[in-house]
Amino acid sequence: MRSLDTEEQTVRAKQSQVKRPWLREDADKPPAEQKDSKRPTQGKSLIGKLLTTPTRLLKLILPLPIRVEKDKENNSSQEYGRAISSNDTIQPLALLVHPQQPLSYVERLIQAELPPVIEDGKEKIPNIYFRAEDSATSENRPTTREEARSKDHPHVASYSGLGHEAEENEDVPKNWVRWSSSTEMGDFIRDAARGREFAIEVEGYNFEMRVSVPSFNDRTYYMRMRLRRTSRQIDQYAKIKQECDDLANKSAHRLAQGGFGLLAGWWLTVYYVTFQTEWGWDLVEPVTYLVGLTTIMAGYLWFLFISRDLSYKAAMNITVSRRQSALYEAKGFNMQRWDQLVQEANGLRKEIKTIAAEYDVDWDEMKDLGNSKQVKKAMDKERHKRGGDREEDEEDELAALEEEKQVKKDMVQQSK
Repeated sequence: MRSLDTEEQTVRAKQSQVKRPWLREDADKPPAEQKDSKRPTQGKSLIGKLLTTPTRLLKLILPLPIRVEKDKENNSSQEYGRAISSNDTIQPLALLVHPQQPLSYVERLIQAELPPVIEDGKEKIPNIYFRAEDSATSENRPTTREEARSKDHPHVASYSGLGHEAEENEDVPKNWVRWSSSTEMGDFIRDAARGREFAIEVEGYNFEMRVSVPSFNDRTYYMRMRLRRTSRQIDQYAKIKQECDDLANKSAHRLAQGGFGLLAGWWLTVYYVTFQTEWGWDLVEPVTYLVGLTTIMAGYLWFLFISRDLSYKAAMNITVSRRQSALYEAKGFNMQRWDQLVQEANGLRKEIKTIAAEYDVDWDEMKDLGNSKQVKKAMDKERHKRGGDREEDEEDELAALEEEKQVKKDMVQQSK
């Protein structure tokens, strides 16, 4: 029966560990009977991770080493099942955090997973403190980027964005700074990335968790992979588009040259009929007049149709665009897909450049674009085009507002 009782206790401990992963197998034993080898030493640092996700959220993995729970199945009402475990015997806690959320939000999530501490006989929610390595002391702070790079600091790689990839010197003590809980997670990580890690201290349990800081490459990994994949698709579409555009431009130029040939032929015809035949100017004059008037009327109708300035550029654009549409359809080029890919790539470029500015690093854009100048040119062209369209829309809105103000002013004057 004794062996059966021991087996039953083991099964119950396993079940409790499934319900509460932070409990270890001998969590139903009092603290005095637990093995000292499995207790974390006072002040021992446990390493966590801060990872990026494809959804641009941050995944914070914390090895919470302590949890206190009443277990009525294995303990009396006055006893606690206490779990104090090292990192390799517990399941870490994973939290999803947005970079714009404050540290207080992460603090509340961690507090929800911890039991209250006893202070002066009363239960109290433990405070959570976030600490990061200081890049420079207040007495000797670098004023420029070059000065910061030239300083020999043992732990913090200022303006490098290396994060956990930086080298560590364990012989020199680190200078920690506590950050306010109102700081946004993204701003905290940006500054902490100049070191290898940051610390999360739990008040009342006398332990801290070290979390490795993601580098610039870690933060932008998924975005750069998407940008490379999108760039390859843009490169394939760009080759087809370039071929179609060249053919359309050649067709438009040939059409313009044909128009000049038609005018030259008309001039020769008028000259021949006027001076080389018996009909003479009496017949040619009304014909040329009617032909000229017909040409003007046709041009006027064409102007009303296109509703644009009557110019060579407008005529060429219409001719080229029609020819391009026909060639795109013949070559299987999807213009909507092209616009979607270019917009997505430009959006990724903007986000990566923003993160690069936060980390203060130089991003090799051409490497992630596949060293394709054609792709970069297409993306820049589309970006400038959309920027110009936005400027035109803003000008139209301003003009409409001015017109509306003027109408209201006239109405007020008329009412007087």
